[in-house]
Amino acid sequence: MVSDASQGISFVCNNIASYGGDPNKIYLMGQSAGAHISACALMEQAVKESSGQPISWSVTQIKAYFGLSGGYNIHNLVDHFHQRGLNRSIFLSIMDGEESLSRYSPEIVVKESSARTIALLPHIFLMHGTDDYSIPSSASQTFVDVLQQVGAQAKLLLYEGKTHTDIFIQDPLRGGRDPLVEDVFSIIYADDATRRNTASAPTPRRLVFEWQLQLARWISPF
Repeated sequence: MVSDASQGISFVCNNIASYGGDPNKIYLMGQSAGAHISACALMEQAVKESSGQPISWSVTQIKAYFGLSGGYNIHNLVDHFHQRGLNRSIFLSIMDGEESLSRYSPEIVVKESSARTIALLPHIFLMHGTDDYSIPSSASQTFVDVLQQVGAQAKLLLYEGKTHTDIFIQDPLRGGRDPLVEDVFSIIYADDATRRNTASAPTPRRLVFEWQLQLARWISPF
């Protein structure tokens, strides 16, 4: 899956101009497993690029990376997932065995990377709800801490009282102001005050009743 994600990123980097996009404004974002996989792809590519291996896209083409509700040190999540119902042996088989956990843990890869690799990384923004019980927000906190320790540009944005799905499913369905969208816009349009100001945009309408959202939150395993 990491290879598939990297191929997808490569296609965007090499073809975005043909579709009317701006090759200088490519942002990478993933949520949950997508945050983990995209972070793996980003770090794997940075290691390859810094060591002079053949590459089909450059990490420097990514203007910023957004990781939403992700897990970045798989060693620290094995027991958590087991307690949540994902049996340890099944999870390890999904990850190609315990010996592969470090390889697929961006946090560990960062610790073991050279200064040249770290220098290639884009600005990294990790976003997490404080009431996320699928992947605790501490997963993003520790990754940000490690990134900052090695000199990478990284920032953590926490959303008080939000679960694993609130910030990208329930909140948009509620309508009104969306803190996640506002934060992303403020980063992408940091140099464009007019486009950065979402207050002038039409307020999204509510799409479902609140009791439906509360029921879904109660039933959802996430």
